[in-house]
Amino acid sequence: QVQLVESGGGLVQAGGSLRLSCAASGRTINSYDVGWFRQAPGKEREYVGTVTWSGDRTYYADSVKGRFTISRDNAKGTVFLQINSLNPDDTAVYYCAAGSRSANPRLYTYWGQGTQVTVSS
Repeated sequence: QVQLVESGGGLVQAGGSLRLSCAASGRTINSYDVGWFRQAPGKEREYVGTVTWSGDRTYYADSVKGRFTISRDNAKGTVFLQINSLNPDDTAVYYCAAGSRSANPRLYTYWGQGTQVTVSS
């Protein structure tokens, strides 16, 4: 089993930045592709992007390209999501998930509990 824990969310003003972290306990996530998703109130879970297990490739949803960057440090067993130029539309609970590189959340095996990001205007 892999347990994922997100951290780094919070309240930030529009234009600011955040770096979210996804750390694993139990088994390491170093051999898994890891994706990030977000879910705003009343909306479906939205794909943000994916990093391959080695970190050599990343994929992003068109809606976040240029502002979001996914990276990982396998020595620390942690995956990161850097978000720049935040705007109120980025307000959501952000989740990391392991086990696929797909944009389809149903294909992921392990999920974290999410971290709240709130952007004030």
